[in-house]
Amino acid sequence: MQTAPRNLPAAPGRARSAHGLVLLALLIMIVLVGIGALGAAELWATTLRRDREEQLLFVGDQYRRAIRSYWRMSPGRHAYPPSIAVLLTDDRFPVPVHHLRRAYRDPMTESGEFEPIVQANAIVGVHSTSTDEPIKQAGFRAPYQDFQGADIYARWQFVFLPPGARTFTPGVAPSGPIPSASPPNDVFQGPAPGAFVPQPPAGN
Repeated sequence: MQTAPRNLPAAPGRARSAHGLVLLALLIMIVLVGIGALGAAELWATTLRRDREEQLLFVGDQYRRAIRSYWRMSPGRHAYPPSIAVLLTDDRFPVPVHHLRRAYRDPMTESGEFEPIVQANAIVGVHSTSTDEPIKQAGFRAPYQDFQGADIYARWQFVFLPPGARTFTPGVAPSGPIPSASPPNDVFQGPAPGAFVPQPPAGN
């Protein structure tokens, strides 16, 4: 009478080899998951910075347009604002004018404070204080073509200069007297979505 063959245990060496392959596959999977997570984090960080750059361009343009509005509406001789506060409430008229909807914060810095660009004790523009390198290096619209190739965000300087003023050099504060000129014809992008556009007081 023949007996059924028994299943013999695997050889010890073969069992260790299979166990090692499983561990190797597991390690490879962990490494791949880590690389994927790192790539996703870098992509998210880049996307977030691009979004903040767009915010900076929008907010900076609000300040430039507010300074321009203050200058154009000045009674008599054109003048730049002495402070950011007067852009929020300009009481030179019977009915106060709000050239700037609110004091926007710098999206590129933890402090959130813009640095005013001062000329002859008046504000001609603002800029970020961030020393990080911009991702956006080209494709800027007027009047911000000079931002191209900037090495830090602080060189994105949102300045209003009327016709007759010398060209403003990014990174260098303008000097000399503030010129008086006719209402400007500088390139204007038009109001951004939801932006307040100040109007002259009635009767002026």
